[in-house]
Amino acid sequence: MEPIREIEAAAELGGETPAMRLFALLELIAAKDEFVSLQGLVDETGVPKPTLHRMLQQLEGGSLLIRQADGRHYGTGSRLRRLAENLLLNSTQHGARHAVLRNLVERIGESCNITAMTGDEVVYLDRVETPEPLRFYLRPGSRVPLHCSASGKLILSQLSAAQRRKLLAHAPLTQYTRTTITELDALEDELKLVHDNGFAIDNEEFLPGLVCAAVLIPTGTTRSNLCLAAQAPVMRLTAQRAPDLVPALREAAEAIGRIESEGSGSPTD
Repeated sequence: MEPIREIEAAAELGGETPAMRLFALLELIAAKDEFVSLQGLVDETGVPKPTLHRMLQQLEGGSLLIRQADGRHYGTGSRLRRLAENLLLNSTQHGARHAVLRNLVERIGESCNITAMTGDEVVYLDRVETPEPLRFYLRPGSRVPLHCSASGKLILSQLSAAQRRKLLAHAPLTQYTRTTITELDALEDELKLVHDNGFAIDNEEFLPGLVCAAVLIPTGTTRSNLCLAAQAPVMRLTAQRAPDLVPALREAAEAIGRIESEGSGSPTD
């Protein structure tokens, strides 16, 4: 009777075939903001431990999951993260999102980009450059650190303090400029301010002379992993003036959020 119980329990992961059950398990793990354990997944899904252990081994063998140093917990692997990045970079909504970015650049006169967190970095998914001759050139696929970018700080501000410390504890807060925040306590104070304001400013914290403002793109979920940001040289945009861009950024972010929801079939409000 054991094989029957395994099949019935595994079906709770939402698949009629072994491949779809593996995919459902990946969805379950990817939706969590913490590492998972074999026993925890057994308790959550009701799938027998031998079955889940076998599934985890298959996913780990394919670099879709990675086992942590303690040997008991699992997190998303490099191959799965690359898949997620490629989906965001090359989604069917790209043309519509790009049109919103282009219109925003025409409105505010500065370079704008859409970003997402991946691991402990922020990746540029799309970007439109300003026509101004003096500009910082960063193309889609570029990566910047979480702790010293407007988008990174905004995404971090949605996490609990414990989640942030777990994410940042093993990665040094590298100092890139004289204004980079390199102490966890100071960063925590900054993130509380970002959370209260609902937007973030990068005051020359990653590149000297570059000021950025960012807002979240609504995704219809409790926490968004997408941001919309504007960047400009400090001689055209100071940190004190950067909040003036927030209304235009939020309007464009809402438009992009609607585009994303149309593609996923989920509402943003």
